Amino acid sequence: MKKIIIFLSLFLAFSVNAQNVEEPDFVGECIVVRGDNSTVLLEKSTSQLKTSAGAGVIIAGIGSIKSKIVIDGCCASNKFKSNEDFKIIVKAVDNNTDPMAIVKVFRFEATKKNRKAEIASVNTFGTTKNNNLIYLPFTAKKFGTSSYIITLKEKPVGEFGITVSNPNNLDEKSTVVSTFSIQ
Repeated sequence: MKKIIIFLSLFLAFSVNAQNVEEPDFVGECIVVRGDNSTVLLEKSTSQLKTSAGAGVIIAGIGSIKSKIVIDGCCASNKFKSNEDFKIIVKAVDNNTDPMAIVKVFRFEATKKNRKAEIASVNTFGTTKNNNLIYLPFTAKKFGTSSYIITLKEKPVGEFGITVSNPNNLDEKSTVVSTFSIQ
């Protein structure tokens, strides 16, 4: 009798905590699944691409020109603790492509007005650096029919963004960034 009661109580406890998490609705959307199986849809922002030249380029012709992704606002509305157990479900066109090739989780430099991430720079000596984003390493597994479930290897404090590129589309018009903050 004790075994049956223990089994039933464990079964009920598991079934209460087990939540059937569905894929996000649209490509590029991200859902965070917390340790207690509650879910949070990450805020999406349309980014701007800004290019600026340093004062040295303008005055003396020496320096660099930088291109950055910029999002208005100091910080993301979704905040998580660095010691919190969470995973991120990211919807893609399909989940047949290596997620490292199309999903980017990167750090923003945050100010009171906006969040910026440098994507490229060119200096006056002709040196070009592309893909300058500071990436967070992650592991990923297929989830559902067209998503990935991502586990961050590191959770440093800061502002972060996630982008999903479409490997089938060569002409993406604007970059939508799902944002979150780790405290």
